[in-house]
Amino acid sequence: MIRNRRDRRPHRPAASPAPGLSRRAAIGGALAVSLAAPAIARAGNGRPIRIGEINSYTAVPAFTLPYRNGWQLAVTAINEAGGVLGRPLEVVSRDDAGKPQDALRLAGELVNGEKVDLLAGGFLSNIGLALSDFARQTGVLYVAGEPLTDALVWEKGEPNCFRLRPSTYMQAAMLVEEAARLPARRWASVAPNYEYGQSAVRWFRQLLSARRPDVRFVAEQWPALGHIDAGAVAGALESAAPEAIFNVTFGADLTNFVRQGGPRGLFDQRAVVSMLTGEPEYLDPLGAEAPVGWIVTGYPPEQLDTPAHVAFRDAYRARFGQMPRMGSVVGYALMHAIAAGIARAGGLDLAALVGGFAGAAFPTPFGPALFRAIDHQSTLGTFVGRTAVRDGKGVLADWRYVDGATVLPDAAAVRALRPGTP
Repeated sequence: MIRNRRDRRPHRPAASPAPGLSRRAAIGGALAVSLAAPAIARAGNGRPIRIGEINSYTAVPAFTLPYRNGWQLAVTAINEAGGVLGRPLEVVSRDDAGKPQDALRLAGELVNGEKVDLLAGGFLSNIGLALSDFARQTGVLYVAGEPLTDALVWEKGEPNCFRLRPSTYMQAAMLVEEAARLPARRWASVAPNYEYGQSAVRWFRQLLSARRPDVRFVAEQWPALGHIDAGAVAGALESAAPEAIFNVTFGADLTNFVRQGGPRGLFDQRAVVSMLTGEPEYLDPLGAEAPVGWIVTGYPPEQLDTPAHVAFRDAYRARFGQMPRMGSVVGYALMHAIAAGIARAGGLDLAALVGGFAGAAFPTPFGPALFRAIDHQSTLGTFVGRTAVRDGKGVLADWRYVDGATVLPDAAAVRALRPGTP
């Protein structure tokens, strides 16, 4: 059941099959789980469990529209399989337009006016942090889908905030495994100048320097999000003569950076390690201009043939007539994670929800994951590979899946990063 601002009448999406999920050995062992909530007949007629969902639909449509498709598909599957605690899920969705102040206003409307049982969503890291603080002040649960900053679960981690996607630390750690093998010693970085970019560069530098004490960072570029002067950035990086570049730009900024840097020879004979660039949302707009050989995190929807992913991909294509993107996976997994947490809690009061979500296991198209009890970070992983061009479009090649659990710090490190952690 889905409701949005423009149409507050209940809307039931067309039913889709509840696909099965198994995790083959190549992704960390064979473990069969169901992509749908446990079948307990159809959802009962009790009051729906209401999820207030906020995201940057008009500001970042390339990611958030597939994300919305993903959570709609999941809500249908969960409700057709019996709902949660015998009650259907209902999502009341709002668009924050990429503005933290709008996200906070909408969160207030959802909690006080719509009487939602919990909050979910978020794209930009600064919005995720704002929603987490709002949840603390108002005593509601917030489950972040996409915001990647580590402050969300560590420095500014709140007891009633959980995060789904692999964080900047986790993705930096995955990339450092590859970057440390490069002969390059002189590095430069380019990242959007807000929480996500700052966090990504900080962790990449720290983790790479720990592995390679001979590395030096000789230049930094911090363009404003959505306003990169790509020619000037490329020129500044070139003048520093780095042997490798760490890139954190995404979306239109990435497209401009590639199109300005390529003709200038910025990427010739120079390694590039890049966060998120292998995701279809960001590769597809580049077409045949996509860079070749960049080491990236990403997602290969056409190539991934595990039973779990094939079932998800087939259901997604049947309903929406297109291939899923990373946003689709995030939206789908988010609703299954929420369903699993509520089911484990056995109720909707905040204390029960926090206890239920901490340690809750849930299915995803990439395989099973869980929320760690110590920091509320999910163990969902992602893919690391190299960019390539095939049939006139950018793709992720030579990829491998990295389980998020393998790149998370241990309990002692978390206690040092997250104040008040027992």
